[in-house]
Amino acid sequence: MKDIFTGKVVWITGASSGIGEALVRAFAGGGSRVIASSKDGPGLARVAESCSTMKGSVTHVIFDLSDMNGIDELVAKVVNREGRVDMLLNIGGISQRALIRETPLWIDRKIMEINYFGTIAITKALLPHMIRNGGGHIAATSSISGRFGFPLRSAYSASKQALHGFFETLLLEHRKDNIRVSVLIPGRVRTMISLHALTASGAEHGKMDEGLAGGVTPEKAARQIIRGLRRNRREILVGGSELVMLKIRKYMPALFFTIAGKIKQT
Repeated sequence: MKDIFTGKVVWITGASSGIGEALVRAFAGGGSRVIASSKDGPGLARVAESCSTMKGSVTHVIFDLSDMNGIDELVAKVVNREGRVDMLLNIGGISQRALIRETPLWIDRKIMEINYFGTIAITKALLPHMIRNGGGHIAATSSISGRFGFPLRSAYSASKQALHGFFETLLLEHRKDNIRVSVLIPGRVRTMISLHALTASGAEHGKMDEGLAGGVTPEKAARQIIRGLRRNRREILVGGSELVMLKIRKYMPALFFTIAGKIKQT
């Protein structure tokens, strides 16, 4: 049976590592035409080369989510080349490991620029093309800490919570245009996100969090995401047993604050 994603044009940001890379491989393996993006040119070239014998195809487009100048022109160029884009998966982003009292405002702005403004900039640029093409599917990556506050992640949590408001509104405004919208909510996934997380000085954290090291693999995360996209889920949970924190926060808030308050804040 032909997969519903076979032959579809799928644009994936954050595609040079982690969940983004795993999604590139999964979609290319299933016969999709994948556009892989990140600011890491050599990483994208490596991913594209590793997919060269797969059923689908992978091309790569370099851009930095912290600098969306010229994004309208870039999107128009990609659409003209590919003919259309059926799905946009906003996977790229950056995390944080710093206390509020130690974090200068420019760090908050940088994280918001990448996680929120970068994500909505490419979404807004592509949306008119999707509408003219009869519809499409757009996904944004939040986090379980996009549903609640969490120590050392104030700006990260805020940027991810902002995505929920934007993309739920996008769904409500453009469901009539056949625009499907999903928000991905990862818990612990074994990626390098904690290594590249920003500290209060703006330097990279450079350490693998113990929780992330024990998380699900990017490949398993990609399978969970694709299953949710296939079912047109508005929210797609990604991870393992840690996702129970979402239910604890919703139904037992006092317990949540007790647990979260014991997190080591260094």
